[in-house]
This record gives sequence, structure tokens and C-alpha cells, in this order.
Amino acid sequence: MAETEEFEPGGFRYVPGVFQYSAGVAALPGYAIRRIRFKQPVALTEGFQRIKATLEEIGRPTAAFCACELRSPKPFTEGGFAEFNRHYVGTLAEWGLFDGTRNPVARSNVCPEIDPPSEPSFYAFSYTVPAANETSFVISGSAEASEGASSYESKTVRLGEATPDAMREKAQFVLGEMERRMRCLGFAWRDTTDTQVYTVHNLFPFFGDEIARRGAARNGLTWHFNRPPVQKLEFEMDCRRVTQERVVM
Repeated sequence: MAETEEFEPGGFRYVPGVFQYSAGVAALPGYAIRRIRFKQPVALTEGFQRIKATLEEIGRPTAAFCACELRSPKPFTEGGFAEFNRHYVGTLAEWGLFDGTRNPVARSNVCPEIDPPSEPSFYAFSYTVPAANETSFVISGSAEASEGASSYESKTVRLGEATPDAMREKAQFVLGEMERRMRCLGFAWRDTTDTQVYTVHNLFPFFGDEIARRGAARNGLTWHFNRPPVQKLEFEMDCRRVTQERVVM
């Protein structure tokens, strides 16, 4: 399998991942990625409507929708997460993004520990626009579980542990996965404009050695007091290079 595949209708390429999301996206030459964050999370159905309206307003097709950041009420069971993902990709199929097997859209989905939304919601989304001489990418969120195994519990680093030593190992795994995904697209930490981390556990014991020293916090680090989307996961990250972002009500 090629490290990346092009999704020409949307103006981006992507790292193939699981059916619910790709591992990351990068704008094709002649395009750039833009990001919009909602001031407050917007429920999934309304969010899709607002995203479509935004794209129509600027003359872009729904295929230009290349990444999103979701917020959910609480971590799912594995079965509940699978059910949610099947619902989520339905709209992507209608928009010509998901063909039943390959999904080019990058995604993060995490659960605020304080003041969570009452239902799965959009926090932010990204899309492509025509642009010259610009480089941009978005890497999907990854927690401390590798993709492709039969269950999350069978592939989770230090399952059920949250000691400082266990959290360090989880962070090492996730940072390595961020780096792998960026390498597939031809990038590294030096190319990022933003890095986000999601955990309710203490980052300080390993922040300097594992995050800052490898360049993951070169522009600072945004820490969301959120949990990953599946029960028993404790640490997640994503990162991006996007030069134009805005917040909407």
C-alpha cells in the first residue's frame, strides 16, 4: 500500500487508516488547508449542515472537507464507538468522501472531563481552498493503542495504568505515532504550527524529556482536559500546520 493517496476532488492527499478516518491529510500543490473552530461545540447533524453551508458560501465542494475535531459526552465502549463511527461515515458517503472502504478525512474525537456536550459534536473542522506556495497538513488524533488489532484492550500500552511511569510510556507511543504519520506525508515537528494533547493526567513528569525536547512543543502545547474516545485509554495527541484559522459562533 502506498504511504499516501491523493483525493483529487478535495485537493488533498492522505495517509490511509481505518474506515472511520485517515491518519492524516496534506494539501495538494495549489491548495491550502483552513481551519474553523466553533465557539461552542455544535451537535453532529447541525455541524454537518453548517460545514456544508460554509463550503457552499466560498464555492468549495463538500469533498473539500478534509479534517474535523469532535467532542463526545463520555468515552464509548468499543461497541458504542463502532456504532457511532458507522453513523458518522454515513454523511461522508453522501458527500462523496467515503467509498465504503477508504476514508480520506482526518479526525480527532475526545471527551471533555468538565462540561461535556450532551451528544457527539463538532469542535472544529478543516477544509481545502485554492492557494499558491503554501504548505499545510492535519494529523489525526491517536491514543496509546495501535490500529488493526481485534480490540482496543488487546493493543493498549499499559492498559488500566495511569502511574507517571505508565503515562510516560503511553506518551512515547503516541509521540512516535504522530512522527510516523507526519513522515508519511513528508513532515516533522519542525513543520507544525500547533500541537494538542488530551488527557486528565499529569503531563509534568515527562513533558520536558518526551514532548519538549523532541520538538513537539516548539510552538507551545495546547492541553485539553479531555479523555480519549474509548474507555481505558488515557492519552491522545494530534498536530497540524495550518496558517489561517478562525473562530465562529
